[in-house]
Amino acid sequence: MKSTASKKTKLTTAKRKSGRPTARVLSSKEVYRGPVFRVTSDRVIEPEGIEVRRDIVWHPGSVVILAVDDSKPEPHILLEVQYRYTVGRKIWELPAGSIDPGESELAGAKRELLEETGFTAKSWKRILKFHVSPGILSETMAIFLARGLKAGEAQPEADEVIDVRFVPLSKAAQMVRSGGICDAKTICGVLWMEQFGRDGSAKG
Repeated sequence: MKSTASKKTKLTTAKRKSGRPTARVLSSKEVYRGPVFRVTSDRVIEPEGIEVRRDIVWHPGSVVILAVDDSKPEPHILLEVQYRYTVGRKIWELPAGSIDPGESELAGAKRELLEETGFTAKSWKRILKFHVSPGILSETMAIFLARGLKAGEAQPEADEVIDVRFVPLSKAAQMVRSGGICDAKTICGVLWMEQFGRDGSAKG
């Protein structure tokens, strides 16, 4: 969404080491800092020469786990059902969580799968990485395909109440199309699996 506050100015655009143009920050004020993310209100001049205010949520990034049981004739996807205060109800989701400081994406994915579901996996492969809401949020999400699952004991956080279920891929895809699954990261993972992973060609 374009900001209503804009003013064209002349400038020589600064560039990152990659050579791609980036914004020139005129001022930045931190307005909130929490355990996972922080919020700043920035005044910037963007590469097109527009001066604008940007209120941004800075997040370290998240991992998502598409855990698949291939032992049955049809692949079954490991899904969670949990209450989300922001939407006021329980929703279906793939296991996911924020990356800890100094942690790699893969290490974070393995940790989150174990903590939330108790499962570990023999095979891991990153299949997707995307920006969640780039207009206001810096967070990226990396989806990992996990196969060769082994059950164990979950280690949820104190505020997590999670119901774990295996759902046939065809049913999960139907839930996406009917609106039964409305979580964006889960929609991405389920539809990727339906398109590319059903025949086993995407094994890690």
